[in-house]
Amino acid sequence: MPTLRDIRRRITGVANTAKITQAMRMVSAAKLRRSQEAIQSARPYVLKMAEVLKNLVESVGEDYTHPLIQKHKSVQNVAAIIIASDRGLCGSFNNNLFRYAMTFLHDKVETEYPNAKIHVIPVGKRTCLFFKRQKYDVIREYSGIFAALNFKYAKEIGNEVVSAFINEEIDKVYIFFNEFKNIMIQRPATVTLLPIEQTEVKDASNKNFQIDYIFEPSEKEILDDLLPKHMDIQIWRTLLESFASEQAARMMAMENATKNANDLIKHLELVFNKARQAAITKEMLEIVSGADALKKA
Repeated sequence: MPTLRDIRRRITGVANTAKITQAMRMVSAAKLRRSQEAIQSARPYVLKMAEVLKNLVESVGEDYTHPLIQKHKSVQNVAAIIIASDRGLCGSFNNNLFRYAMTFLHDKVETEYPNAKIHVIPVGKRTCLFFKRQKYDVIREYSGIFAALNFKYAKEIGNEVVSAFINEEIDKVYIFFNEFKNIMIQRPATVTLLPIEQTEVKDASNKNFQIDYIFEPSEKEILDDLLPKHMDIQIWRTLLESFASEQAARMMAMENATKNANDLIKHLELVFNKARQAAITKEMLEIVSGADALKKA
């Protein structure tokens, strides 16, 4: 049975842990606020670009071709960009995404393209560690980028997959990430990054402008310039979504950990008081027993 000193030490240790988890919750809350602001700042640009692309695609018609929307004759190589976190202590954030990505690759990609080889581009330290133990070929690792998240990483990843796609080293590209809904909900999601579906561009905005624009330069030249930018923006959006989801998941995990630590402290204090009362009762019985023995003597 633990002594009073052991229980007191455990109470102190749990209290210190509660202070740490509470501090981590506050840090994650501050990072979440900034990441939400970043998403809200990027969203108007993403929507406006989708709107412009929709109008341009409608203007040029179905005769327009571009390497990024051109489907390859056969799918022999598939790339999966998988975005998770650099750090742990965020609940099931990483495991849910890894489970979702592995199920998608096994059930959909390997079934639909049985002869295709799957390559992965892990983003985040935890992702890199996980996919080192898997059977898939790792093209390039992006580890530790969330410490100072920057748009340049989206461009690097975009340039990597665009170059491989144009050179027909890769025939299809998926991107996996946790989509930020709110503080309580972050859902694993996937987007087909390449080839860019023209239907997605057309349906990106519900607005339908019947205005006869004068384009300078031509619509095709503008599309040639915007499609690579559209790729970079899509990757940047998924990075922001994943980072916000990570902070929300960590904040909730640390809040639950703090609550559990406080509940454990209450339980340990109850155990401590019971043990102390038992020790006092035992001492009193020993004193009474000793006094009775002296009287009999």
